[in-house]
Amino acid sequence: MIRLFDITLRLNGFPIKKAKAELYQIVNLSEDEYAVFLQNKKKEIVDFHLKNNSFYQELVRSTIAPKWEDLPILNKQNLQKPLEERLSKGYSLKDVYLNKTSGSSGTPFIFAKDKYSHALTWASNIMRFGWFEINFNHSYQARFYGIPMDFIGYQKERFKDFLTHRFRFPVFDLSDEILEKFLHKFKSKKFDYINGYTSSIVLFAKYLEQKNIVLNKICPSLKACFVTSEMLFESDKKLLEKQFGIPIINEYGASELDLIAFENPQGEWQINAETLFVEILDENNKVLPYGKEGRIVITSLFNKANPFIRYDIGDIGILDEKSTLQKPILKKLIGRTNDVAILPSGKKSPGLTFYYVTKSIIEDDGNVKEFIIRQTQLHTFEIEYVSETALVSDQIQKIEEAIALYLEPNLNFTFTRKTVLERTNRGKLKQFKSHL
Repeated sequence: MIRLFDITLRLNGFPIKKAKAELYQIVNLSEDEYAVFLQNKKKEIVDFHLKNNSFYQELVRSTIAPKWEDLPILNKQNLQKPLEERLSKGYSLKDVYLNKTSGSSGTPFIFAKDKYSHALTWASNIMRFGWFEINFNHSYQARFYGIPMDFIGYQKERFKDFLTHRFRFPVFDLSDEILEKFLHKFKSKKFDYINGYTSSIVLFAKYLEQKNIVLNKICPSLKACFVTSEMLFESDKKLLEKQFGIPIINEYGASELDLIAFENPQGEWQINAETLFVEILDENNKVLPYGKEGRIVITSLFNKANPFIRYDIGDIGILDEKSTLQKPILKKLIGRTNDVAILPSGKKSPGLTFYYVTKSIIEDDGNVKEFIIRQTQLHTFEIEYVSETALVSDQIQKIEEAIALYLEPNLNFTFTRKTVLERTNRGKLKQFKSHL
């Protein structure tokens, strides 16, 4: 079997063989050896950037490393300056892996990874997907993602899909006619796994539910489904398991870092402790104990081209009490810090609260396909939704009552039925947005 995927990485200058070997060593360290490895890696990456990166020197205001807990917290605003100003000495735009964040947090920026650190990202992905018998060299992927709409960008992505053995289902139009075409592809192609944006995969599952079809009955080669980039709600996970008939694996990642957490075969959301160091901090940047909710702050242990040291990714989460240094478990991902609603009483509530409330009521009859909520003023929220038939006043009243109960009374809601919801240019669905 030609290992096309590995060969493609090598041809692009990513030393995948060396990365796989180092990853294997890290995974097989004892707990004590791992603690030493982590300590050394943290020191090494800080020393490297203080010596070779003027952007990081400026941020730390020193070329001598302070204590770890005194290092500054890096945020997305810091990174919104030309990449040339953030690259380390010895790296140029030609010899690094370049990409752009999706901007789902509202602050996109371009970043670089040195080629070895990017090879480690792939080695880590290969290992984790391997837990579910998926092999990138020959497993066939059904990919639910966006795609560039300009001719060159479009052809480039399609060629990449060919090389990496995947078939792309673009997610910008998810009408019933299009979903029917998706279904035909599953009947005619031997896909091994599904990978892509949660909201579009859930929409496809709802379509299958309507048609009373279980996907692995018509595509028996399917082994697993990996959802990413958007929140996976428990009710949606159950729906996916029922309509696909395969394990549903939840991953959480960031393009500028790596896979951050990946559901292991035991159903735990295992943090990638091989290439990243994850901390949960309070609003005063103090490290919180396991079990406490706070800001997710991440250090990339290997990226020498760009510093991502104590980087506030803009998400809120909790590490499980049973976490260890070597095997941290993400207990809960609560959402983006900028997806918070500020209510007239001064109370702050994660946008997801609305989502849970409205979702539970709306989903009773399966009429509403998907929806987003925007806060336009302190008292005022707009709900845009896609449905077979318009919501009736009874349903609207029920939603308003539930919101008054969970959040607070006297909030104003307008409900607008749409044929299609606005997604980001990458095809993601931003489920709550505050315009305050």
